[in-house]
Amino acid sequence: MSFTPLTLVLSTVLVGYLAFVSPLLGRRGYDRLARSRDQDPMAYRRMCTLWCAELWALAAVALLVVAVEPGLDAAGIGLVIKAPPSDTLGTIAGFLVAAAVGTLVLRRLAARGKPIPGQQAITHLLPRTTAERWYAAGLSVTAGITEEIVYRGLLIAVGMGAFGLSENVAAFAALAVFVAGHLYQGWRGMLAVTLIGFGLTALYLRTGSLLMPILLHALIDLRGLLLSPQPRRELVGNAG
Repeated sequence: MSFTPLTLVLSTVLVGYLAFVSPLLGRRGYDRLARSRDQDPMAYRRMCTLWCAELWALAAVALLVVAVEPGLDAAGIGLVIKAPPSDTLGTIAGFLVAAAVGTLVLRRLAARGKPIPGQQAITHLLPRTTAERWYAAGLSVTAGITEEIVYRGLLIAVGMGAFGLSENVAAFAALAVFVAGHLYQGWRGMLAVTLIGFGLTALYLRTGSLLMPILLHALIDLRGLLLSPQPRRELVGNAG
C-alpha cells in the first residue's frame, strides 16, 4: 500500500506535529499549570479542556487521512471489533482486579507517609476538587480513545503505507512518538509510558483491533488520576 500525495503530505505534517510540536506544547502547558494552579482555581479545568480539544482535533485529522486515502479504511487503523467478547471481558476483569489491588497498596503507602512510585511525574494532573475530578475523567477517556486512534492505529498505518516500514519498525516508531508526547512527565514518567505503550502496542498488533487498547488505556488513566492517593502538600510544592 502506498499513499497518495495528498495523504502523504497530511501524514508527514501530522507526524511532525506529534513528534516535535505537541511534546513542547504539553511541557509548556504542564509547567504553566504547576506555576499557577494554587493561585488560579480555573487553571486545571482550562488545561484539561485545551488538552482534550487538541486530542480530538488530532483524532479528526487522523480520520481525515483515512477518509481521503483510497487504500486505507477504518479497519486499517484498528477501528474494527475482532476479539471475541469473552476475551475482551476477561482482560478487562483481570485489569480491574489488578488495579484494585494496586490502589490498595498505594493507599497503604500514602497512609504511612511514603511517596507513591511514579506519582511525582503527574502531581499537578491530580484533581483536588469534585469539579476537577470530572475534568480528569473526561481527559482520561479522551486520551484513551484519541491517543490510540492517532498513535497506535494511524501512525503504524502511516509508517507502513507512507514510509514503507515493516509492521514492527512502524510500531516501534509510533511508540517513540507516543512516548515523546509525554515529555512533560520527565524521564521517569516517560519510562513508565514506554512500558504501558509497549503493552498496548503488542495488544493491538496481536488482535488487529483498537477496542482493547482503547478500553485499557482509558482505565489506566482513570486509575492514575482518580484512584491514586493525593500526595502530601509538601510533595506537591516540591514537584514539577
